[in-house]
Amino acid sequence: MQPQRLEDHELTGKGLTSEVYAWRDGRVLKLYHDWVLECRVERYFKAARAAHSVGLPVPAAYEVVEFEGRHGIVFERLEGVSMLRQVQARPWTLFAATRKLAELHAQIHSYVASPELPTQRQRIRDRIAAVRDVSEADKQAARLCLEKLPDGEAVCHGDFHPENVLFTARDPLIIDWDGASHGDPLGDVACTSRLLQTASLPPHTTTSNVGVPLKRWGGCMPRKCSELWPGLFRSFKL
Repeated sequence: MQPQRLEDHELTGKGLTSEVYAWRDGRVLKLYHDWVLECRVERYFKAARAAHSVGLPVPAAYEVVEFEGRHGIVFERLEGVSMLRQVQARPWTLFAATRKLAELHAQIHSYVASPELPTQRQRIRDRIAAVRDVSEADKQAARLCLEKLPDGEAVCHGDFHPENVLFTARDPLIIDWDGASHGDPLGDVACTSRLLQTASLPPHTTTSNVGVPLKRWGGCMPRKCSELWPGLFRSFKL
């Protein structure tokens, strides 16, 4: 049998750090670019398995493989369209999609995280350290701000936005768990808030339209925390 080559597999998607290819046995291979270290891929694999193990609507992750000098994760293959693409094709579904986004985010946070997941605090510390074009004094100010914020045991996605919600024949599924952690749900909401305010949006959409998910939590979180979490993400471009 001829050895497999990457060009023999259909490219089904791509992102900043990886490409997704059709794989054997009804699965897909999320193949990371060669600059993504193996230890990071192993960490991403454990995060996806941890999210799946607690019962969240997440594609099953099967194994880590090396292919043509790159590392990847084999997932179950699911046919569907992302929430973002659906809204782009059917703009009148925006408000229903926004409600569903909030419900799914709340569902994530209703689960107690597996001990395999790193802490949210450590994830953010790592991101502060990696930010470029920011002085060390500003980074230290961000670290001090972070220390004032609460810990938590909830599952946090870390990159939750409409492109990471996949509508399938069975149910909406949440993908791309590379940034998952356990921590304070409001910190996860603040991260999504920043993404929604700064990312490219579908035509005829404004940031005021997509701010609705925040209202689900706004009345039940301590005011001080509600102000500090978004400020941390906004001020230091996390």
